[in-house]
Amino acid sequence: MEKFTTLEGVAAPLRQINVDTDMIIPKQYLKTIKRTGLGKGLFSEKRYKDDGSENPDFVLNKPAYRKAKILVAGDNFGCGSSREHAPWALADFGISCVISTSFGDIFYNNSFKNGILPIRVSPAELEKLFEDADRGANATLTIDLEKQEIRGPDGGTIKFEIDPFRKHCLLNGLDDIGLTMAKQDHIGGYEAKAKTERPWL
Repeated sequence: MEKFTTLEGVAAPLRQINVDTDMIIPKQYLKTIKRTGLGKGLFSEKRYKDDGSENPDFVLNKPAYRKAKILVAGDNFGCGSSREHAPWALADFGISCVISTSFGDIFYNNSFKNGILPIRVSPAELEKLFEDADRGANATLTIDLEKQEIRGPDGGTIKFEIDPFRKHCLLNGLDDIGLTMAKQDHIGGYEAKAKTERPWL
């Protein structure tokens, strides 16, 4: 997993509450277990019309937001079913941070495990970030994980809270496998000892 330290990029405003995981990545894209290639399906029922052409009214199809790295979203983002494909699709599209007042619990946990930083802010702070994101190509935010700060295009700063262990994992690029591999010496030592003590296994 790539280390998440500081992220600077355009923020896209998604002014919708209760965006569930089925909206993030519809069920027809769940046949794969690969983490790549899902960006095309991100919000596909919103991004595309029935004939397959792009919906010009959807935020990520607008020129200013096509390469957005940050998503500013309404309350309860990522609610619904527990599909890990949702953070996979966001990451494959290029979004590394989602900011909202609240998240679905499973989506929130899955995001950290896939290198995406979900940030909780207050309703007033979210509204300010929506205003920043509405600036289009000038809607550049800076996310500083070490300092736990969101810096806006006008120089304003919003502090955010994060669990210290999850912060450590993101800063060091550690997913569950990485955490296990960090203890490789201990695991090897245990296996060698077990082999000596129980050679019949």
